[in-house]
Parts: sequence; C-alpha cells; structure tokens
Amino acid sequence: MWTEVLLLAKLAQRPFHGYELRREIEESTGRTLSNNSLYPTLRRFADAGAVIRSAEEQEGKPPRHVYEITAVGRELLHDMLAELPEELAADESEFLARLANFHRLGPPERLRVLDARDRALDRIGIRIAKLASAQEETWSRLVLDRVLHKVSEERAWLAGLRAAATDTQARPEGETR
Repeated sequence: MWTEVLLLAKLAQRPFHGYELRREIEESTGRTLSNNSLYPTLRRFADAGAVIRSAEEQEGKPPRHVYEITAVGRELLHDMLAELPEELAADESEFLARLANFHRLGPPERLRVLDARDRALDRIGIRIAKLASAQEETWSRLVLDRVLHKVSEERAWLAGLRAAATDTQARPEGETR
C-alpha cells in the first residue's frame, strides 16, 4: 500500500509517464519498484477513476502512456494519508510514506497518524521485551536489546514530531530551507 500512497503523491505534483514515475519513486525511497507492481497499480487507479491515462506520441517510437491524477485520486490520496490502520502501523514503509506527505494533512490528521505509529511501536516494544527477558542465548539477547533500543529511539522521535505536526509553520527538527 505504501507504493500506492507514493504513486498518487507523485502524480499529485504533476503528470508522469510510467518509467519516469517509477524512477521518481525509486530515487525518493531508495527501493526498487518493479513494473509488475507499478503498472497493475496504475491500471487499478485508472479503472477506479483516480488517474487518467493518455497516450503521448513519440517520433519513431510507440506512444507512451502519461498518467494524471484526478479529483477522485486526490481525495483517495488524502484518505490514504490521513489514516494509518492498525494492521499497517507497524510497517515502517507505510508510516514513512505518510510522514513524507504530512504537508498534505492538517494537524489533527497528522496526530492520528503519529498516534497510530506510536501505539504500534508500544505493542512491538512489549512483545520484544517479553522475548528478550526469556532469552538465555547471549547473541539473541543482544539483537533483541538492539531492537528495543531502536523502538525507544523512534518513540522519542515521534514525541518530537508532535510539536511540528500541530504547527503549520514549524518544520521538523533537522529540516532546513
């Protein structure tokens, strides 16, 4: 689903052809997006009326398809960004896709997303702490302790993001312009 969020967010900036869109997503995330994921998703969006697909003629080549977001797509993007369902909140990619688009949300929606992620991290932390306390093998215990430390660090980071999330003029810590 994070790919769907990012595809619509990119299309909300301007129309793209498929290759260009894939490259933009890969450059902004550092992750590979396969054509087997990209084009079926774009086709679903087109079928749902979220994007319009049009052919752009190229000299000496077959036409390429250009995708443009519609009003339905913008509404869908907003809804996807504003909600972080419990079953997705533990997925870092899902959370980061929404966080990267916080400029499209109002403060209450941002806080709901941050709260959902924080609750998911709390559940993860409780589960990992139980596993760590029962772990007798040293190396496994070290790994679990590291995971707990990362969960704690992220929860502290989320607490810092809350202030920026409620202030429409503030920028998150570390952001410059």
